[in-house]
Amino acid sequence: MARKKKQRKIFVLDTSVILFDHNAIKSFEDNDVAIPITVLEELDNFKKGNDTKNFEAREFIRILDKLSKDNSLQEWNRINGPDKGKFKVIMEDQAGQTIVDKIFGANKNDHRILNAALRLAEENKGAKVTVVSKDINLRLKANAVGIHADDYLTGKIQDVQNLYNGRSVIENAPQEFIDALFQNFSIPAFEARDFMEIQNNHYYILRNNKSSVLAFYNPRNETIDRVEKTNCYGIVPRNAEQAFAAHAILNPEIKLVTLQGIAGTGKTLLSLAASVESRRKYKQIYLARPIVPLSNKDIGYLPGDIKSKINPYMEPLWDNLKLIKNQWKETDTNYKRIEDMVNKEKILVTPLAYIRGRSLSNVMFIVDEAQNLTPHEIKTIITRAGENTKMVFTGDIYQIDTPYLDEHSNGLSYLIDRVKGSDMFAHVTLEKGERSELANLASELL
Repeated sequence: MARKKKQRKIFVLDTSVILFDHNAIKSFEDNDVAIPITVLEELDNFKKGNDTKNFEAREFIRILDKLSKDNSLQEWNRINGPDKGKFKVIMEDQAGQTIVDKIFGANKNDHRILNAALRLAEENKGAKVTVVSKDINLRLKANAVGIHADDYLTGKIQDVQNLYNGRSVIENAPQEFIDALFQNFSIPAFEARDFMEIQNNHYYILRNNKSSVLAFYNPRNETIDRVEKTNCYGIVPRNAEQAFAAHAILNPEIKLVTLQGIAGTGKTLLSLAASVESRRKYKQIYLARPIVPLSNKDIGYLPGDIKSKINPYMEPLWDNLKLIKNQWKETDTNYKRIEDMVNKEKILVTPLAYIRGRSLSNVMFIVDEAQNLTPHEIKTIITRAGENTKMVFTGDIYQIDTPYLDEHSNGLSYLIDRVKGSDMFAHVTLEKGERSELANLASELL
């Protein structure tokens, strides 16, 4: 019986995909990839600057230049080895442009990309042409004019509802085991394997009738350890999840921590308080967050110098620091210590863009709003870690401010999913709001 010939697939990449992942051209196995000339024009506008999207644009241009060396970009060129497909740059079709513009009534770059895809499909009748874009609206437009469209799925987490949450509740745990934890603090893990699943740096709530205890699997000692609600520079955890979060940040053996949860669950406050509590272990505490301009405008439109432009985005971090500091009077040693740490830049609040290219040694590094980062940005940040550096990423994967990310594709979801189980990593999902009764009401009912 004759073997059925595989249908040729050609993927047309939008600018948003390349700004998300400069290596996207290499992610389509043995299928072919087409780059509309309009995408190269748009990348030219992104190549200057210090933001991650500027880095992605520059890296892709270098990759394209290397792949097309001694070859014409208008011809199909091999991407990377015999097991990969080919790529080329495609032009828009002037006749096709009339069709698209008649439908949407405007001459836009998105329409030029669709024109190029239409022309490609016309030239390759037997092939399946798919526009790949992180832009939902462009995908809808592509489908409207009869072109198959899809999201860029590399690095995308499919089952977010079952994303690792870092903790388990064990009902009807043996009473003698709970009593032993209270008495001895630590018990060999093999004694618990009959009633609980053991996983590196995983947290447990063990219950039996009215008795309960918080516990943690220590992979280095292979023990189940008791977790207590530790006072972190005046901030005391109010629930089990907060106790777990503080424990993970204070534990020197855990080098990477992620905290996920809705607004008001205490992610940033606990991270900062626990970092100040462990200040003697590090030379500096960095607090950073990505700058996501309002209405997708560049921060250049804001008045003042660069510091004045950035300060509004950093204000939530300063608010948490003030909350910790204002637990004491201005004459108190604890108050003065934080003031002194800020003045001497032992505590440093900074935009994420400022750490690119640096090696961070002896640092506690807290990244707030990490859900607004791409997987590649997360990787870039973690690879900055030098000796004795600990990193904490906090965020809410359902509250994303960037247009081309969602709960499936953002860097925080990606990090939690990929690193779970490592003996250097711990994660806690915080669910209970502790900001105020009013904030809880809004979260539940609005």
